Amino acid sequence: MLRLLAPLKTARILTLPRGLGSARLRTSNYSRPLAILGSRYQSTQTRRVRHTPEELVQAKLQAEAVSGELPSTPVGPSIGWGGPGGGGGNGVRDAVLTTVIGVIVLFSGGIVYMAWYKENVLKKIEQAFSAGYDPALELAKNAIKKPQGASDSEPSKNEELDWDLEGPWTQHLRREEQDLIDRIIRGSEVGHYFILLGPKGTGKTTMILDAMQAVQAEGVAMCDAHPDLEVFRLRLGKALNYEYNEDTQTGLFQRRDPREGGPALDIERALNKLEKVALRHAKKTGKPLILVLNNVHYFNHDDDGRNMLLQFQQRAEAWAASGILTMVFSSDDFWPFFVMRKNASRMHVVSVYDLSAKDALTAARRMRLNARQKKESPETLTEVVKIVGGRLTYLGKATKAPDMVKHARHMLAVEKAWLLSQIGLIPDCDDDVMDEQKWSSCSWLLLREFVRRHEQEMERKKEQVARGQANPDELDEIPLPRISYYECRQIMTRPDFMDELDRKNIIAIDINHDVTPDSWLILHAAEEVVREPGFDDLLDGVRDRVDEIESLHRTRELTFKDVDAGDRIRLTVDKGGARMV
Repeated sequence: MLRLLAPLKTARILTLPRGLGSARLRTSNYSRPLAILGSRYQSTQTRRVRHTPEELVQAKLQAEAVSGELPSTPVGPSIGWGGPGGGGGNGVRDAVLTTVIGVIVLFSGGIVYMAWYKENVLKKIEQAFSAGYDPALELAKNAIKKPQGASDSEPSKNEELDWDLEGPWTQHLRREEQDLIDRIIRGSEVGHYFILLGPKGTGKTTMILDAMQAVQAEGVAMCDAHPDLEVFRLRLGKALNYEYNEDTQTGLFQRRDPREGGPALDIERALNKLEKVALRHAKKTGKPLILVLNNVHYFNHDDDGRNMLLQFQQRAEAWAASGILTMVFSSDDFWPFFVMRKNASRMHVVSVYDLSAKDALTAARRMRLNARQKKESPETLTEVVKIVGGRLTYLGKATKAPDMVKHARHMLAVEKAWLLSQIGLIPDCDDDVMDEQKWSSCSWLLLREFVRRHEQEMERKKEQVARGQANPDELDEIPLPRISYYECRQIMTRPDFMDELDRKNIIAIDINHDVTPDSWLILHAAEEVVREPGFDDLLDGVRDRVDEIESLHRTRELTFKDVDAGDRIRLTVDKGGARMV
């Protein structure tokens, strides 16, 4: 028996009987199972023998214990740390060692992934400011594409046009504010941020897009505001090429909802990343990045909207001081400027007004030519400009129509109908619409004053022409009437109504706190209403009716019950009750 076991102790591999496979054994730890199996062999050579089922089960259990698997039933002495059958201890140590190594590798991989992810986020934002593609610019370029077969030199065939076509293509004309906008977009204006104020349709966005096209949007990104801050969050992410995903090691297992902190916190994270990109860009090029927030008046005029505006203004102040990024805000309404003015130290305001009569005629002639319509006489263009004024949006609509004058008058009729639908007067109104009629009557007080002042200016100019002190052409260049904000408060008696009029584009307020009608169409529509017979009586009647309803609301009724015919009620007013104390 000793001679038989001697070669088995030195062997590393034991071939089990047929049907049990093979197992790797350690000689020092498994001498007892080897002795049991070795006693069944007559030599060191493997040979086939017959075994009972009990012997096969016993051999299987021993093989499971040797391979480190848990046996289905306890067999032999316990397997554990330091025991006689301690082979299982090596399996536990291997499992622990594997787990520790896996955690270390996973944690190290997470750190490497985070570093790569953060760097990739910055690169994506840099791509948003690279030259070439910009979402807002692509939409604008697609809108002004010329029809197929149209020649680029065709506008120059008109000898009546004295137009400078050397500068960037502005589709209709190059305004005097365009030079400043070009310097801002090129990054030449450092140390300030800007807000563009002007009525709707004066060309603020057009000038920005023209300047962006001149530099191929290099270093510029543009985003439109929205009343819903969640929508604005997505628009800002699109403009900056940022997806608001913030990864950590735990994020490898479960990514948290990016909207969990609200749009304000997500936008703050985006601005933090943008600041890092702006620092890199400034060190590399020596120029600031440009971020344009268009139509900020779309933010709600409530706490959320004002806080969002303040959040961007704080960044604009810091970035302008460091010279790494210049922000440009644009607004049709006055309230964003009023909110930002309280905290502004580096803000510059660019006011954009309607074109003068001379510039409007030149623009209308060029628009008519670009619209491929028949040539019109100067008298026709002058009549159109008198009706719609120098608003580029209105000029563009009128010049595209086959009959310009007819379409301009149609636009005036539509504007008048819209104005009456908003602030129309209702005689003998019910108390349910008292607040609306109070607002309407106060609005017409202001519009009537605009009409009167315009008529007075026209009469004064005509007298100067009659005396030879003025040129007759100056009658066509009279600007819109202006009334100071302070006087408007006195005229309306309700200054809180002015913000709503500005929001509805009935009036316009500039940085000098001067109030004007929003456009010539509004003024002409108000003139037609005010000049109607009986308008002053209607306005006074509505105001008296409002006073009557308010007086009724302040009146209290006394009801007496169980009063029969012939009964008398005596009321006594004693004003000396205070002396009885």
